[in-house]
Amino acid sequence: MSAKRTVQSISPAVLRGLTEEGRAPRLLDVRTPAEFRTAHISGAYNVPLHTLREHRAELLSHLDEEVVLVCRSGQRAKEAEQALAEAGLPNLRVLEGGMNAWETAGAPVNRGPERWDMERQVRLVAGSIVLTTGLVGILVPGVHLVGTAVGAGLTYAALSNSCAMGVLLSKLPYNRGPRTDISTVIAGLRATA
Repeated sequence: MSAKRTVQSISPAVLRGLTEEGRAPRLLDVRTPAEFRTAHISGAYNVPLHTLREHRAELLSHLDEEVVLVCRSGQRAKEAEQALAEAGLPNLRVLEGGMNAWETAGAPVNRGPERWDMERQVRLVAGSIVLTTGLVGILVPGVHLVGTAVGAGLTYAALSNSCAMGVLLSKLPYNRGPRTDISTVIAGLRATA
């Protein structure tokens, strides 16, 4: 049985200091393109987690310096760190608390069109299903069980730190945004090397 690796992290304050001093590490934002367009750290490259996993070998040769991985809260960035570390990339860190912590610290962000974050969308859809099935269940016996199933799914999502509803919602056109072109990302990494 192998020992669990410790994920190295960097605080928003330290990253902001490095950025302001002109010593910013490479920033890979592993959120969806829509999330990235809403708000991101200046100079970050958007490489969604699924794209990073698929193209990590191609990215490897262009990430020879320190890399900081960014997502909304830190969870997807940890998954990206594991994928890149398994591929042999050293010098990886995860932004502690992700964009949530970065923005809470008052650090600067590039803003685009406002969108609801995925957690808020999940709360809206899950709450609407539970409310609707609860009300319809007054007239139609058994419909309330749909709401019970949603509640079970949310409980599992919390325990497993995954969310099937979030994955499904992320596939909607509203949440996809423009597709990340890996060759454009690599060209950008090459140009700033």
